[in-house]
Amino acid sequence: LRDNVTYWITGFLSLLILGAFAYFFRIPHRELVISDNKVIAPADGKIVVVEEVEEKEYFNDRRVQVSIFMSPANVHVNRTPLAGTVTYQKYHPGKYLVAWHPKSSEKNERNTVVIENEDGIEILIRQIAGKLARKIRWYLNEGDEVNQGAELGFIKFGSRVDLFLPIGTQIEVDLKQKVKGGLTVI
Repeated sequence: LRDNVTYWITGFLSLLILGAFAYFFRIPHRELVISDNKVIAPADGKIVVVEEVEEKEYFNDRRVQVSIFMSPANVHVNRTPLAGTVTYQKYHPGKYLVAWHPKSSEKNERNTVVIENEDGIEILIRQIAGKLARKIRWYLNEGDEVNQGAELGFIKFGSRVDLFLPIGTQIEVDLKQKVKGGLTVI
């Protein structure tokens, strides 16, 4: 009898863990918002930063930063916020500070992608690994043509995505607002 109980408990826990992994790595079907003059959220999560900052990796000038924190419960597929051509892509190994830490954008493992639309407007998207997230997957490289809402990459187990937009961009989201990747207009 004792072996049967151990067998059932082990089986139940294994199924629970399998279910948690399947839930985490899900990519739900969505009717994406597609619009040439709108930037859509690249990820599900909560807006944790909306501010004007100095972007130092690519633009070397002032930009509007919008950051989305993804908890382990959020969908972690990242999407392209606009259509265009990938003009820059660079992976940076780094630390694993908690994703909401202000320095995580500069010190953590991250991947940076810049997409230029047909009007010549460039937007920088930075995937940032967090304390639990130890791996970033990206699918885009320089020269790639992308559609709005296409899969940009994936960050495993809690993380953050930063957007750097031109100064003067009309921001449609507020601090602490929950957003859906491919659906919410930034």
